[in-house]
Amino acid sequence: MHLTVLVFCFCLFIVRASGGDMRDKAFVMRVEEEDGSEEQDDNTDEDAGALVTTGARFSCNDLESGGFEDSGDEVDCSSAPYHLMEKRSLEKSILLELELEHHLKIQEEVRSKLSSLELCHQNEIQRTISAFARLQKYAESRKEIDRRLDVQFQRKIAEVLDKHLSMVQRDHGQKSQIVERRIRDDAAVEEAKREQSMKEEKVNQERTRKEAENSVSHATMVNSIGVKSELPGIKVFADSIALEAELRRRALHDQVSSNIYLSKEYSQYGRQIGKSIGKLTPTTDSVKARASELIEALDGQDCPHPIACRLFADKMISIVKSRNTKDKTFGPLAFACGYVMLLVTNQVPDAMDYLLAEFHKVCMYTVPKHLHALNAQARNSDYYRLIGYQEEVEKSQSTESYLVNVVAYVKLYAAMIQTEIKGVRHPHGLAEGWKWLVMFLNTLPAITATAFALHAFLKMAGFALHKKYGSQFMKILDVISRRFIPALKEQGMKVQAEAISNLQNYLKDKVYLEEPEGRYLAQHLLSKVFMCEDQHRMATSAPVSSRE
Repeated sequence: MHLTVLVFCFCLFIVRASGGDMRDKAFVMRVEEEDGSEEQDDNTDEDAGALVTTGARFSCNDLESGGFEDSGDEVDCSSAPYHLMEKRSLEKSILLELELEHHLKIQEEVRSKLSSLELCHQNEIQRTISAFARLQKYAESRKEIDRRLDVQFQRKIAEVLDKHLSMVQRDHGQKSQIVERRIRDDAAVEEAKREQSMKEEKVNQERTRKEAENSVSHATMVNSIGVKSELPGIKVFADSIALEAELRRRALHDQVSSNIYLSKEYSQYGRQIGKSIGKLTPTTDSVKARASELIEALDGQDCPHPIACRLFADKMISIVKSRNTKDKTFGPLAFACGYVMLLVTNQVPDAMDYLLAEFHKVCMYTVPKHLHALNAQARNSDYYRLIGYQEEVEKSQSTESYLVNVVAYVKLYAAMIQTEIKGVRHPHGLAEGWKWLVMFLNTLPAITATAFALHAFLKMAGFALHKKYGSQFMKILDVISRRFIPALKEQGMKVQAEAISNLQNYLKDKVYLEEPEGRYLAQHLLSKVFMCEDQHRMATSAPVSSRE
């Protein structure tokens, strides 16, 4: 492109240097066309001559710089076409040249700017890559640092956890040692208490044995043949001590008139007590409920205390009349009654004398005592009333019915004297039953009624007596085997065969080793219940320690 511009300037300079000579002359350019046809060849010379003759002015208006389109130094000449043969002034030429130079300069600056921008772009890319590499390296270093910190933190956690577990284990060991030491101390205390209780039990057994032996010897010496009765024709077989106790209890009992039921107020109170006793069943809950109701009734202000005690004793013993004593369930019911009597008399001690007086009134063998008619005249209605026969509707009670009542009353009495509840004092317990058995064998004759009474007592209380007195009880059984049963057999037909067989089977089968039905369940559950209640009362009444 520079060469074209130079040629153009050179031509312009020549034109201006030649002045007017060149203006009048036309620039003639011959143009030869080379065609392959013969017809055109014929006219070539003519056309050429005409062209040279006339002359033609060559215009450069259509001249384009097509050969420089692909170059980067291209100059846009479309807006200002140049005519090679046109006359130009010097100023325009110079202006055109300056414009061209300015244009070239601008292009050079643009090109330089683009180069610098490209270089900056490349540098920026390099910086970005370098920054990214540094950032990646920093991230990796931070990751490595975090990993090291995490390992260190985990190590510290493990150390702290190990220390804590060691402390917990040490505390647990110390607490275990304290608990074991406390258990050993408690076991030692319990063992000491057990040894003390065993010693006391042995002392009590020895004392009871001596008392029983003394009672036996006393009864043998004093009343072996009976006590003279104030009634004509009646001989009393009993121990003087037993008779004195009976008189004292009967006197206390008789202080309350027997016509108390004629009073509307007292009869209603008696019905209330009887209703409570009537709901009694051989279960722990029933025993507790009935005992609580009766204790509340005896301690209340609704009725004078002696009257309340006599009504309680009367209703309690009359359960024999209201229940079927021949049924097998009467045994467990008798034990339930025994536990109710124990719980009530433990809270109301006076009630025991009224109970015993009522027992003696309805059954003389609970004293123990026997009235023997010496002749036929003595066997009147008063005699039968004294020995416990009851008047039935329009006729006297049969002997069979009388014996059934004797057995039932003695069973009820035996159930009462041998019931035990841990923590509850019995005012008339098993020691009294042992005395009763000794006096019974030493003073009462061997007849049908006494045989039934003895068997009923042994059936209910024999297990408890054997458990407590052991060899001494076996001596009693030996007396029954060697003396009482042979005395029964000597009377022949006067004694029922069932009375003899009952005692023989009792000794032969060793029934005294078997716990009677209804005794264990009630005793076990009631002991557990009252022990829990005592512990609860002690816990609630005890002051709270400072440690707690």
